[in-house]
Amino acid sequence: MEPMSLPEPGIPAGNSSSEAQGKFHVLLGVTGSVAALKLPLLVAELLKIPGLEVKVVTTERAKHFYNAQEIPVTLYGDEEEWQLWKGRSDPVLHIELRRWADLMLVAPLDANTLAKVANGICDNLLTCVIRAWDLSKPLLFCPAMNTAMWEHPITARQVEQLKAFGYTEIPCVVKKLVCGDEGQ
Repeated sequence: MEPMSLPEPGIPAGNSSSEAQGKFHVLLGVTGSVAALKLPLLVAELLKIPGLEVKVVTTERAKHFYNAQEIPVTLYGDEEEWQLWKGRSDPVLHIELRRWADLMLVAPLDANTLAKVANGICDNLLTCVIRAWDLSKPLLFCPAMNTAMWEHPITARQVEQLKAFGYTEIPCVVKKLVCGDEGQ
């Protein structure tokens, strides 16, 4: 018996697997950092990779920074988590997403979600997926925040906690930030 494939929003799951489809499934998480402006570009670049299928999980705050119509893949948010489940035997979206994905990339990972994940808080679809993540699969995270937030002592501890879970950090880059500050 093959595992269930991830349903589209509001549609029950079917039977298929990434191996059977010949696709590698990447679940892209996006949080409320201003770097979420780059979501359409990141999705476009990922889709250039042959055999890659991408789905996006967004936080409510991230939605402020991009236009959903510019995202050519399935986009899930908190609303879909609650619309999909109606009764006891219905699929639970955050579990279906973690089953579907071969790899998870959280880009950008804002300071708020970093703190939540480091402390086990799961109060939205994205943090629930991460909390339920299969640790035998890779999870990559790209911290993105203002330099003052990045340099706060708690940030280094939280990043180390994520690494201790087995997640892989994609380090920040030095650049001029949207607010005009120079990133370190």
